Amino acid sequence: MEHAGSAAAAGEEGAAEQVLLHTELLARNHHAASSPSSSSSSSSSSSQTPLAFSPDHVACVCEALQQGGNLDRLARFLWSLPPSDLLRGNESLMKARALVAFHQGIYAELYSILESHNFDSSNHPLLQELWYKARYTEAERARGRPLGAVDKYRLRRKYPLPRTIWDGEETVYCFKEKSRNALKELYKQNRYPSPAEKRNLAKITGLSLTQVSNWFKNRRQRDRNPSETQSKR
Repeated sequence: MEHAGSAAAAGEEGAAEQVLLHTELLARNHHAASSPSSSSSSSSSSSQTPLAFSPDHVACVCEALQQGGNLDRLARFLWSLPPSDLLRGNESLMKARALVAFHQGIYAELYSILESHNFDSSNHPLLQELWYKARYTEAERARGRPLGAVDKYRLRRKYPLPRTIWDGEETVYCFKEKSRNALKELYKQNRYPSPAEKRNLAKITGLSLTQVSNWFKNRRQRDRNPSETQSKR
């Protein structure tokens, strides 16, 4: 079974590579036909004809290049597409455009893409990471120094995630609101939960045992220092 699985994976990679090679060949031919050295009238007309790919073809190439980390090749592929394809709104294509914009440091375009398309929830973690990393990078360049944890927290508050890449549930200190509520409920009952209670809470909330333990430790410390908590509000 393992051999069959690896063979299937190799077959998929080979098929994707064939698609990429075919695409790049078409792009090179199209570029050659549209170059000034083409002297015939037919070449003049062909230079006005954009490359046409099916939506499935576009999605296949975008996913293959993204998974392989070939962002420069991905950028060249997007460049070869006609404007009508770029505006079609294919999920894989829009994600590819966002990755390329981030890779090239064109953050205004990245934000525009992320805000204009309702992405599937399976793509939210990656796109949220791009959104925040771009904001951090812009701030670091403007300030001329690395950001600290407080700086990043303030930026996240200033530039909240658009609903197009967010499920709408508030995240507090990197925990979902429902997870934080579960932690608070147990804290009301027992400020020093047993290891078994912590493990059970970790299972319920989807957090790690370390995250649960640290939350209780930090919460107890805040309650021992109420003046410090008030000063941060």
